[in-house]
Amino acid sequence: MYCPFCGHVETKVTDSRLAGEGRQIRRRRECLSCGERFTTFETAELVMPMVVKGDRNREAFDEAKLRSGMEKALEKRPVPREQLDEALSRITHKVRNLGDREVQSRAIGELVMDELRQLDEVAYVRFASVYRHFEDVEAFHEEIQRLRSQRTPAPPGRDARRGAKREPGREANRDQLPLLPLEGQGKSGGAGAVPADDPDPDTGTGRTVAAETK
Repeated sequence: MYCPFCGHVETKVTDSRLAGEGRQIRRRRECLSCGERFTTFETAELVMPMVVKGDRNREAFDEAKLRSGMEKALEKRPVPREQLDEALSRITHKVRNLGDREVQSRAIGELVMDELRQLDEVAYVRFASVYRHFEDVEAFHEEIQRLRSQRTPAPPGRDARRGAKREPGREANRDQLPLLPLEGQGKSGGAGAVPADDPDPDTGTGRTVAAETK
């Protein structure tokens, strides 16, 4: 393979591994002339179905065009490139497995939105706004509500623990107060117990009263 930097005819493979969930081979190459390194992907070349557009025109399936659209939706979003490559590989695999000579562009768009929903919800809404031609804020609101309804509910134990952490301390201790003796109350807890804000009977004013009595 020619070096993309200097055009030298000889390069060597320094690393090779599976990619795209086993449907690609990722090779790391090094130019024997300039020493620059680059990555290539090897895939099986199979005939893809023609894509039927909304205006009934037909065009060849273009993975580069598909990637460009997903990259625009994922712009400035924290999604690794490896996850994007895997999502593209799954979409291509599903389109190929349809076994049809033609596929509607809308069907491909739905596959893209399914993958974006798993990768990043913001990117999903971006793509859906263009794909479904949102015209006002209400359309965005409806799509976000639909997205929330499709989320997998969190385990009940986690929500219970989270709710317990958010409860104020007063609410959390409300049920425990009757079980504890009042502050300053003796062991018997009877009516003769001294309130917490009264002087201690064994110190201070208590001693003075005892001395005057004697």
